[in-house]
Amino acid sequence: MPESLFIDKLIDKCSLLPKGEYENCTFNSCQLAESNLSGYKFIDCVFKDCNLSLVTLNKTTFQDVTFYNCKMLGLRFDVCNEFGLSFSFEGCQLQHTSFYKLKIKKTVFKDSQLQEVDFAEADLTGAVFDNCNLLLAHFDRTLLEKADLRTAYHYSFDPEINRIKKAKFSVGGIAGLLHKYDIEIEE
Repeated sequence: MPESLFIDKLIDKCSLLPKGEYENCTFNSCQLAESNLSGYKFIDCVFKDCNLSLVTLNKTTFQDVTFYNCKMLGLRFDVCNEFGLSFSFEGCQLQHTSFYKLKIKKTVFKDSQLQEVDFAEADLTGAVFDNCNLLLAHFDRTLLEKADLRTAYHYSFDPEINRIKKAKFSVGGIAGLLHKYDIEIEE
């Protein structure tokens, strides 16, 4: 059966999406928690005020997708289709989400909750973490060159095992780079 194609649609307050390819669509207040969106394609789409927690994303395509004020707990972006993978997040709850080994250069995270997110071995070159909570986020062999963490907070990672050349930090955030040394820093 051929895949359905949806172009320029406003999808409002849905709880079930037909499988297919969505181009230039806006999803508003959709309750899709625990849905299986495996194999779906989202291109140039916007998700606003949606609940996508624990959605299954095997081979799901996200190309130029923006998420605003979405609840996205426990997602495995690391199993998505990596071809053209690009998205941005504003005002989102992304706790316990995985970006393991993904190449997501220049991704923008703004005003988002990123507690206990897995960024291990991800390529976040040029990424922006604007006013984001990174408490217990996992960075291990992560590429953070030219990333902007000046307004991010509660992060802690080892600069010896993560690449941070030309990354930007605030003076207040420097303690997060020295955490492994178990030293006390006072202002």
